[in-house]
Amino acid sequence: MSGARRARLSARFPGERLVIPAGAAAVRSNDCDHRFRPHSAYAWLTGLTGEEQAGHVLVLEPSGPAGHEAVLHVHPHPPRREDGAGAFYRDRRHGEFWVGHRAGPAETEELTGIRCVPLDARGTGGPGRDASHDPELATALAELRLVKDAWEVEQLQQAVDHTTAGFEDVVRDLPAALAHPRGERRIEGVFALRARAEGNGTGYETIAASGAHACVLHWTRNDGRLDPRELLLLDAGVETDSLYTADVTRTLPLSGRFSPVQRRVHELVLAAQEAGIAAVKPGAAFRDFHHAAMRVIADGLADWGVLPHARGDLHRRYTLCGSGHMLGLDVHDCARARATAYTDGVLEEGMVLTVEPGLYFQPDDTTLPAELRGIGVRIEDDLVVTADGARLLSGALPRTADAIEEWMGGR
Repeated sequence: MSGARRARLSARFPGERLVIPAGAAAVRSNDCDHRFRPHSAYAWLTGLTGEEQAGHVLVLEPSGPAGHEAVLHVHPHPPRREDGAGAFYRDRRHGEFWVGHRAGPAETEELTGIRCVPLDARGTGGPGRDASHDPELATALAELRLVKDAWEVEQLQQAVDHTTAGFEDVVRDLPAALAHPRGERRIEGVFALRARAEGNGTGYETIAASGAHACVLHWTRNDGRLDPRELLLLDAGVETDSLYTADVTRTLPLSGRFSPVQRRVHELVLAAQEAGIAAVKPGAAFRDFHHAAMRVIADGLADWGVLPHARGDLHRRYTLCGSGHMLGLDVHDCARARATAYTDGVLEEGMVLTVEPGLYFQPDDTTLPAELRGIGVRIEDDLVVTADGARLLSGALPRTADAIEEWMGGR
């Protein structure tokens, strides 16, 4: 599988030396590193996803008139000396006394089928296009990943299934979270336990936003107390060991039941999402689902009297961002692709994306009726484009207000 992917990249750059680093570990504090995750392009081309890939480099060396030979530059096994002076004992980042067994060149070659050589402190043997610095190479790598194969869709479904279990964990824990002075933080932790136990961890920083915090698009402080009269906007995704991530949002009533005004907002956002999902199909413009969702939002706000009319962009005051994005190894996948291939392009069978309209009524926005202020609602699902439309990967989680109340009551 990885070999076929490398062949597709090779065909884009005949005769050129291509360098794809896994990336380097980042220092968290003094001599402690953040947990390492290899760059998505490196993982996609090698199948290697573990923390021990830090510092490794894949090089596609020109071979013949148009092809390439893949060579992996990996850390050699640190020597173990009887006097305890070798890197096995002394190297805090790579020494196996510190970090455990790491596959060396021979073991990695047997695992991947790629020729492996020891990583040389002087580099990887000459100049070439480096994916970390070459925009054209980075763009090609992004565009090659736009359409997922069957195995990738399977990995994404697995990520979604684990995410569904994480949402169920959160609902079961709500009584304890409601009693905690930082209930949002407890929700984040409960979901993270599922993500870490079932996969590599969370695919992005969890948003556990209650009350007016839900009106902050990327609320990740998660330090607030929960109020049973308010809503919880939970945006979270499990990343599998293969590094594919889900991205799902549900907005839940913390009491277990929506108030009339909360239900009204939720139902408008759901209607917008349904319109967006209906627009996802092969050959449709990528932007079609966003425009379909926004038409519903604008009409609804005009019907409520919040907007004087549904024409133009007045609705954007309350729903600023786009209604979805590509999904895969990165939560905002293939972002380096050209607009013509992505945002201004058309959908193809095998693409995986989110549909996630929302309404965010700021607590101090005096253009709104008082009862709407401080309410934020987003509903986000993951879909794969099929031959005749799209399949909902995250359909196991309830989406309607009635179904959410029933689901929460059962837990």
